[in-house]
Amino acid sequence: SAIEKAFNKSEREHLDYEIVKTFYLAGLPFNLARNPYFQSTFPYAANHNIARYLPPGYNLLRTTLFQKEKANIDRLCASIRNSWNEKGVSIVNDGWSDSQRRPLINFMAVSDGDAMFLKSVDCSGQTKDMHFIYNLLKEVINEVEYTKVVQVITDNASNYKGAGLIEKEFPSIVWTPCAVHTLNLVVKSYKQLVAIFSLYFLICYFFLFSICPAMFSEFVSLKLLSVAETRFASMVIMLKRFKLIKSGIQNMVISDKWILYRDNQQRRARTVKEKLLDDLWWDSIYYILSFTAPIYDMIRFCDTNKPSLYLVYDMWDMMIEQVKKAIYYHEVKMVHEESHFFQVVHEILIDRWDKNNTPLHYLAHALNPKVPPHKDMEINQERTKCIRKYFPNLEERNKVNMEYVKFVGKNGDFRDFDSIENRYAMDPKALWVLHGACVPMLQTIALRLLAQLSSSSCAERNWSTYSFVHSMKRNKMTPKRAKDLVYIHSNLRL
Repeated sequence: SAIEKAFNKSEREHLDYEIVKTFYLAGLPFNLARNPYFQSTFPYAANHNIARYLPPGYNLLRTTLFQKEKANIDRLCASIRNSWNEKGVSIVNDGWSDSQRRPLINFMAVSDGDAMFLKSVDCSGQTKDMHFIYNLLKEVINEVEYTKVVQVITDNASNYKGAGLIEKEFPSIVWTPCAVHTLNLVVKSYKQLVAIFSLYFLICYFFLFSICPAMFSEFVSLKLLSVAETRFASMVIMLKRFKLIKSGIQNMVISDKWILYRDNQQRRARTVKEKLLDDLWWDSIYYILSFTAPIYDMIRFCDTNKPSLYLVYDMWDMMIEQVKKAIYYHEVKMVHEESHFFQVVHEILIDRWDKNNTPLHYLAHALNPKVPPHKDMEINQERTKCIRKYFPNLEERNKVNMEYVKFVGKNGDFRDFDSIENRYAMDPKALWVLHGACVPMLQTIALRLLAQLSSSSCAERNWSTYSFVHSMKRNKMTPKRAKDLVYIHSNLRL
């Protein structure tokens, strides 16, 4: 018909068929159709008269266009790099092994919630000791420019203590252990405290995981989660799922199908059934979840790219109080009474805090406008120590200390009614932007510290991107090409 000819209906359908054949033949995920760059490609071609155009071929994609796009990403990231002069930046890293078992270490720069992939290093044939890590970090810091770097965040492995040597080379930079990794070690310590329970729980969990899927899905709507040991707080995640499916698995073990189900391990099946029907055993699950919940919540909060360094001190204090409340409630004790179990837990939490905290945590906490003035000697000492790192000159240090007095005492512009009201109603960073001009040196520090994160989780999450790019089907790709592809893929989202 004339209408069909006017809208080129047959040509449109033919083009649709050509596109879907590409998807089906290459096994591309349907989600690719939602990619904004895929969606913008065809309207651009339709709106511009590009006669005899052919899409880029195999060699062009992996050579010329590849290098041009990498250079384009460099230009797009230039504005973010320039913002680090004011906001500061945290260098985070993490280690991994690719599909060919090559040991890799990646480095990312994070500021104000934006995580930029810098590079990954192939460590094949190298001993990843503290001196090797130190040299890699030193190289990255010099590439970024050390004046922009506020802190270096790594996990708590012994070889990463080489990052501590950075403080001697660059006095204004602080090595900060990853808060999430530290909290995960706390959860693992808890696991040892309840070792007998953990053993029975894992027996039940993995026995149910191995039984007939058809019978399990008939009684339980949710699936059991197979959580890797490397996942943060893996035991807590498994317990939370177990709690959700309690009624379903109890109905399953008392059903006729369970009785008829024959397995090689009848003794283990009997143990599992006894535990799943034991109310005291389930009370233990609820109890463990109650006093691990504050830690799990803090892990979830810190396990992001959002600025959280200034909140860690307060959150750790609140977490200890919430853990104490849960334990005392279970043991039916008054606040003034002693609990042996809480004393053990408290020692674990304090020990981990002592290994995790840095003067940077205290100064960032002290610069949070929502924190009321306090007389804590430890905070004052660590804050002073951090200011001494930033201002070795006595005259400048005295000036900054007087500015801090003005901030804490609500003097100068901080005396203004709007400034006092905004302390509790506004984002801390926004308040420093609006009302911090009267204390310029302290404002510079505040804006840098309030933009920093507290964990290296983004570097660990980046390995998902790496495994997506360097998959088993593309395992012949060189580490350099994989690094460049990850660089484009990650930073194109900024």
